[in-house]
Amino acid sequence: MTEKRPKTPPTFEQLRAMAGHELGVSDWTIVDQRRIDQFAECTGDHQWIHVDTERARRQSPFRTTIAHGYLTLSIIGALALEMGIVPENTQAAFNYGFDKVRFLAPVRAGARIRLRTTLLSMEDRGPGQYLMRAENTVEIEGEQKPALTAETLVMLYERRKRATS
Repeated sequence: MTEKRPKTPPTFEQLRAMAGHELGVSDWTIVDQRRIDQFAECTGDHQWIHVDTERARRQSPFRTTIAHGYLTLSIIGALALEMGIVPENTQAAFNYGFDKVRFLAPVRAGARIRLRTTLLSMEDRGPGQYLMRAENTVEIEGEQKPALTAETLVMLYERRKRATS
């Protein structure tokens, strides 16, 4: 896994002012065969290109197994949390969806990936509710082409201030 870096999260006000700017880059994390196998077990997707190392060595154009695209996509959430981009006064953050997901290059078993995130917008959705839209690029160490790009949508709920008596 990756080494955690302490980072002070932004406030909601600071985050709103960061639209159009890069929020950060995560540490590298390894996508090894064990992780790929666990994802296959969890999802039921046991396609040989992901789980059969001998067959992949013989028949795959990549000469090794590759991570499921959805595994790579699912890692975005954990890497974003590691970067500390969720505002400090957040009560809850929920995945709201993805836009413009593109799988651009395979992640070979044993490769290291990292996340680069740029804030596109913070939309007010009601009192203490914000829809954060971010552009995410999952980079593969030593590769020119990224594994994927995706716009994430995250609904953030600001912790309510308690009324003073």
